[in-house]
Amino acid sequence: MSEAKQIANMPLLVTAANKIANDTMSFQLQRPDGGELPIFLAGSHIFVETPNELLRQYSLCNAPTERNRYVIAVKRDAAGRGGSKSMVDTLKVGDTILASEPRNAFPLVPDAARYLFIAGGIGITPIRSMLLALSAAGSKSFKLYYCTRSLQETSFMEDWEKPEFKGKVVIHHDEGKPDRRLDLWPMLEKPDRTHLYCCGPSPLMQAVRDMAGHWPSSSVHFEDFCALKPKPRPDDQAFTVRLAKSGMKLTVPAKDTLLQTLRNAGVHIASSCESGSCGSCQVGLLEGEADHRDFVLSESEQHDRIISCVSRACSPELVLDI
Repeated sequence: MSEAKQIANMPLLVTAANKIANDTMSFQLQRPDGGELPIFLAGSHIFVETPNELLRQYSLCNAPTERNRYVIAVKRDAAGRGGSKSMVDTLKVGDTILASEPRNAFPLVPDAARYLFIAGGIGITPIRSMLLALSAAGSKSFKLYYCTRSLQETSFMEDWEKPEFKGKVVIHHDEGKPDRRLDLWPMLEKPDRTHLYCCGPSPLMQAVRDMAGHWPSSSVHFEDFCALKPKPRPDDQAFTVRLAKSGMKLTVPAKDTLLQTLRNAGVHIASSCESGSCGSCQVGLLEGEADHRDFVLSESEQHDRIISCVSRACSPELVLDI
């Protein structure tokens, strides 16, 4: 069984495929028998096995009340590893793809006093689901700032022109020019019991992190599937891992990740983002003290799990449940 099929094993039928912006397609996925799909909440994502058999994760961007379909949006990345290109270039209505059940690492906090959303480019996808959920619930305490290069690169444009979003959505086009970037400080200067949600390119995410440094950490939420690969730290040291089930013992060099070392030894671990943001490469931790560097595991989960793409060891040896 491929790494992708270990996670994405639910067959779904592509029942609609539409261009929603330059190089961006939306795909409607339904059960072949038309039945109900597993429940999801706003901010959820699914893993998909792409046509070229890579594992990728995409946010669900439709309303959580819709039980008969999942809608994802895919932007074609010409410089990527091929997953998005295979989706945009070859996936069509009538095709069947494998997907996982929904997961949520970017949940919408219920009953916040106010919500502030900042999205960039394809980062609008999880936030669209959140806005649809809030609008359906009758909430009026939200505002979206959506940054794109141009009108042609603005996804779901027809949504933002609907009456329910009038006065609640600000769309900013910068044409790729630094001097035309949106000034974020006026909306981030005062937290005022607001919950902030941000998803988009790394420069936008970092700018929001920097300007929201004075916000309560519990009120700031990020989703970043496109995070840059973490670089080795100057103080990284080699460590040993022992695989409990096979008895194999491996040395993880200072310059390599645990995931890379396992792969080099022929141990197949599912993975996707490889930046500590999705959790697909987690493995069981039986013994040893891990140096957790991910954005996924809770404090309780850190006792017996490790995200192999970024985390390392504090102790000389880790024993893994492999």
